[in-house]
Amino acid sequence: MVPIAPMTRGRLSLCRRFAWLGVLCLVTACARSAWDGHTYANEALQFQTGPIALGWHQMDGEPALLAFRDPARDLVISVNGRCGKDGDDVPLAALTQHLFLYFTDRHPLTQATLSLDGREALRTELSAKLDGVPRRFVVYVLKKDGCVYDFVLIAEPTVSPSSISEFDRFVTGFSTNARS
Repeated sequence: MVPIAPMTRGRLSLCRRFAWLGVLCLVTACARSAWDGHTYANEALQFQTGPIALGWHQMDGEPALLAFRDPARDLVISVNGRCGKDGDDVPLAALTQHLFLYFTDRHPLTQATLSLDGREALRTELSAKLDGVPRRFVVYVLKKDGCVYDFVLIAEPTVSPSSISEFDRFVTGFSTNARS
């Protein structure tokens, strides 16, 4: 018979750490949002988008609800949504401008209203600099059911029209009537 060593304070502490780590992983796994390639859901929001382009890879750890990167074309896409925090009485143009408060040399290229998921949305293309680095942006801002959604494409100043079209298809497929 092999004697069992008495549990020392150090071993107990290590066991407790592993137990807490397991509980933490379980809790955060349950609290995380889900993206299945078409539908996004968390505790507050559920929506679907249009198709994801082939080169886009989902980024984790971003402050956005969803973020994608296409390293071959140097594109970044972010999707944000917030409910009940702001936006009820704020015009779409002001919400768009708010996204670029920390940018310099802002030059609007185009701006138009369109219908997105049955509501008026504002689509804006602009060039701007962040820390002196020039970028081209395509931004959609939408208010619906007490929530504000924004979709942002960040690209090189010479971004191709086909890359912008892919982003437009992704955004125009947006609907809050997401399939479960």
